[in-house]
Amino acid sequence: MSVSLAPRVTARRSHDELKALAEQGNVELRSLADDEASPAEVVAWVARNFTPESAAVACSMADAALPHLVAAQLPNVDVLFLDTGYHFRETHFTRDEVDRALDVRVVDVLPEQTVAEQDAEYGARLYERDPALCCARRKVDPLQGALGGYEVWFTGVRRDEAPTRTHTPLVTWDERNGLVKVNPVAAWSFDDLIGYANDQKVPVNLLLSHGYPSIGCEPCTRPVAPGEDPRAGRWAGFSKTECGLHT
Repeated sequence: MSVSLAPRVTARRSHDELKALAEQGNVELRSLADDEASPAEVVAWVARNFTPESAAVACSMADAALPHLVAAQLPNVDVLFLDTGYHFRETHFTRDEVDRALDVRVVDVLPEQTVAEQDAEYGARLYERDPALCCARRKVDPLQGALGGYEVWFTGVRRDEAPTRTHTPLVTWDERNGLVKVNPVAAWSFDDLIGYANDQKVPVNLLLSHGYPSIGCEPCTRPVAPGEDPRAGRWAGFSKTECGLHT
């Protein structure tokens, strides 16, 4: 059963200090090797510069590779799950498995309105008429509120997922949310991700093996045909390709 926990509010350094850290991190991590640092080296840099209480991992519960990777060096780190009210049953099951199996603290981040309350104000199935507004109210705004208690957040964004993500850096300053943003697995492929999850025996959403390489809310996600873009199943029929969390 899901249990909602409050994010841990920490004493934050100033925006200027954190922004300088982000710039320093990008330089350090690109100089570790001929190309760039490994995911474990990226997490190690965060562990040297931030406390576990000041860090958060954003996780869609498609898999637990990123939480596992981070928790190895930042034990009991907060894992933020955006509980939109529209998730697949398999996604909730994965969420519970992550909470049970890993050394993390899963925090359910809830929208301001329940689905019923949103329906009453905007009409049913807002996602069919204005998916951008639905994502803003059920994902982007809640995450922005939750991130206020942290100095750094980890994402599972990968460069191979979509053209909009091709130039994703390992470390950057997140101006909108006012903290350092870290993308340790940016250089990984989907096969790298699954390989890590299988090797480490961490939870994986069952939908990944049923044609869903990218998993979002159930009404807005369909299976992807062989050869299609991995995110082709998200908001099919719309020009929309991002929920807004990383734009």
